[in-house]
Amino acid sequence: MSLASGPGPKLLLFSLGMGLVSGSKCPTNCLCQDQEVSCTDKQLMEYPLDIPLNTRRLLLGNNKITSLPAMQLGFLSDLVYLDCQNNRIRELMDYTFIGVFKLIYLDLSSNNLTSISPFTFSVLSSLVRLNISNNPHLLSLDEYTFANTSSLRFLDLRNTGLQILGHDSLHQLTMLQTVYLSGNPWNCTCDFLALAIHLLLSHTEYPDGQNATCVEPTELKGWPITKVGNPLQYKCITHLDQQDYIFLLLVGFCIFAAGTVAAWLTGVCAVLYQNAHRKSAGDDTEDESGSRVTGQIFRGNTYFSQNRFPQLI
Repeated sequence: MSLASGPGPKLLLFSLGMGLVSGSKCPTNCLCQDQEVSCTDKQLMEYPLDIPLNTRRLLLGNNKITSLPAMQLGFLSDLVYLDCQNNRIRELMDYTFIGVFKLIYLDLSSNNLTSISPFTFSVLSSLVRLNISNNPHLLSLDEYTFANTSSLRFLDLRNTGLQILGHDSLHQLTMLQTVYLSGNPWNCTCDFLALAIHLLLSHTEYPDGQNATCVEPTELKGWPITKVGNPLQYKCITHLDQQDYIFLLLVGFCIFAAGTVAAWLTGVCAVLYQNAHRKSAGDDTEDESGSRVTGQIFRGNTYFSQNRFPQLI
């Protein structure tokens, strides 16, 4: 039996069988009724087992759960509502929600999230409402975090550690209607400009827009991020700071110095060329004068030899 064709399918069938067996009853201390499983406020330390496979609503709020296992969660293919608020979940991986394609409501607020993988929500194309507020250790979101959640209409990002959010993160959410952004230490530098302009031009509602303010830089501290687009555009595009003037002055000085040196070198080359040409012209004149004198001397000698000394016979 080959390794590729043997254990693989059997292991899959075994896992599925275990899921069917474990999903045939209600978790201990939880309430199961009408396709809803409520394990709220049960001091659970881990994700509960034995959740019925036909569950559509799963309530896990107010516990001490640290992670969501993709394998067990993936068996709940009919799940449309998942409440995990007020737990201790630290991170979400790309495959966490790989099996819950029908999920519409997801609440991950008040956890200990420090990172969300770029494609965590990529399979949740039916997701309408997402709440990841009150996660103060969540410092950043990848630009592809909401790439495939095209049905998303409600997004809550309040009270996280987000300082900046990529423009593409919200731009691709064409169905988005409401966004909460307050309570974050927004850093309204030039990197924030694209998002600021998007907030100005989009038709999305920001109910807490006046409370979502910039923390940095100092000159924009306290400004609502929904209104900081124009000041940022002036600061980052049309306005020149002191450093810009210093840079332009240095560039101008360098150009002036380079032009001066080039002109000086050109003058030196011209003088050297003229001197060389003058010397060559002087040498030619001397050569011609010397040739004339020599010719005259030879002609004079010939004259004396012919007239003053008789020719012997």
